[in-house]
Amino acid sequence: MSAAIRQLAERLIAEGAEDLPARDRRVLEHIARRLAATKNWSADYEDSLTFGQRVADKVAYWGGSWPFIIGFALVMLLWIGANIALAAKAFDPYPFILLNLVLSTLAAIQAPIIMMSQNRQAARDRLQALHDYEVNLKAELEIMALHERLDRARIDQLADALQRLEARLDGAAGKAL
Repeated sequence: MSAAIRQLAERLIAEGAEDLPARDRRVLEHIARRLAATKNWSADYEDSLTFGQRVADKVAYWGGSWPFIIGFALVMLLWIGANIALAAKAFDPYPFILLNLVLSTLAAIQAPIIMMSQNRQAARDRLQALHDYEVNLKAELEIMALHERLDRARIDQLADALQRLEARLDGAAGKAL
C-alpha cells in the first residue's frame, strides 16, 4: 500500500492534479475534505458527546484520582471506627454487612461507567491516530514537493553551469583557430 501511495504522490508532484485519472483525483479530494473537516476534530468530538457520556467521563476521572481514593479510605475508616466505637449500638456492627453492600453497589455502578469512558477514550485515540496519520501524510507530500523543487533547482543550476562551460569552451576553441 505504501508503494501505491508513493507512486500517486510522485505522479501528483510531477504531473499536477489536473492530469491525474478521475479516480485518483477523487481520492485526493476525499483526503482534502477529511483534512479540512479534521482541523478541530478534538473539539468536534467533545461537542458530540451526550450528557451521559460527559458524566461517565467525569465519574471515571474522579474515581481514578488520588483525592477520591484518599477520601474513600477516610470514609471507610470513619465508618469502621464509628461502628467499632459504638459497639452494641452500632448501625452496622462487625462484620460490616451494610458496608459490604455499599461497596458492592458502588463497584457495580462504577465499573460499567468507567468501562464506557474507556471505550470512548479508545475511540478518541483511534480518531487521534487517524488524524496523526493524515497530518503525517500531508507533511510527507509537502516534503516530497520540496525535494522535487530542490531537485529542479539543482538541475537548472547544473544546466546553467553546463551552458556557461560550453560557451567558454566554444570561445576558447574560436580563439585557438
